[in-house]
Order: sequence, then C-alpha cells, then structure tokens
Amino acid sequence: MRVISGEYGGRRLKSLPGANTRPTTDKVKESIFNMIGPYFDGERVLDLFAGSGGLAIEAISRGCSHAVCVDKNYQALKIIKENIAITKEPEKFTTLKLDADRAIEQLANQKEQFDFLFLDPPYAKQKIVDQIEKMLQLHLLKPDAIIVCETDKTVELPETIESLTQIRQQNYGITAVTIYRNEAKA
Repeated sequence: MRVISGEYGGRRLKSLPGANTRPTTDKVKESIFNMIGPYFDGERVLDLFAGSGGLAIEAISRGCSHAVCVDKNYQALKIIKENIAITKEPEKFTTLKLDADRAIEQLANQKEQFDFLFLDPPYAKQKIVDQIEKMLQLHLLKPDAIIVCETDKTVELPETIESLTQIRQQNYGITAVTIYRNEAKA
C-alpha cells in the first residue's frame, strides 16, 4: 500500500496485520481520487473509519489542508500515527480514538465542518445512512461536500440521503464505491 499521487506520492504506508481491517487497495484508492479530484485546494477531510489513514493521507498529499482520522481500535490508531509520521507534516492531521458515533458528536460540539467525508466501515457493522443523516443534522458537512462510501458490493445505498444526491457508483471486485454530493444551500 502506498500514497498514489501528490506531495507524498510513492511513499509506502503500513497497514494493520490480520483480518480486522481492509485497507483500500491502491487501485480502488486511485479510482476514488480520479472520481472526486484528482487534486484539491485546502479542503478539510473526515475519515470516519480510518484504518491505516491511507485515504486521509492521500487527500492531504493531493492538496487538502487538514484531515481528521477516527478509529476506535488502538492498533489501527498506532498505524495511522506511524503513517502520518511518514508525511513529515503531522500538523495537517488530527487523530481521534473514538467510535464513529461518539466522534460525530464530539466534532459537532467543536463546530467542525468538512468538505470530504470518507466512510469505509467494517462490512458487518455498517450504519452508513444513519451516520450520514446524523452528520447532516449536526451540520458537519459543508454545502457541496463530497461523501465517499466504501461497502461490500452487495450493499445497496439509496440514490438520495436527505440533501445528498448519489453522483457515482462503481464496483471493484467485492468492493463498491458510492459517491454523494451535498446539495444543501449555504
């Protein structure tokens, strides 16, 4: 696993050993960023099930200004921090050891808002729609925010979720990537 493009392009990233996490493959990661970018200009990123931090690091490498990486697993957080260290720019990242629901509450209390949201929860424990609805109600997503959901290809996400409209859906082997845009007015 590596950073595909941008400032950190080519740097190798560590991933958690074992079957507890499924790092986004380089092929899928490259496809995601080709669909939503490929380059950015100072946006803020929330990676709610960060795993190795690969998606957030890729976003920062391509021009986003700050990423919040959330994971409840201590070992995953350790790997995320090691991967952030590879960037030599730790100030561009915040790590939170919380489950997704508690992180959503904490970020809302801090009045955070994000341009990009990456949701790649464990396949067996998905509450994607509920979590997106909660983030919309708490105003965590900016108007025009892009939401990237990575799921098992058997999961069917709705065409719309409140103010979000599905703009792309693509399968890669057992993985499906669904992308939404927040159509809410500022």
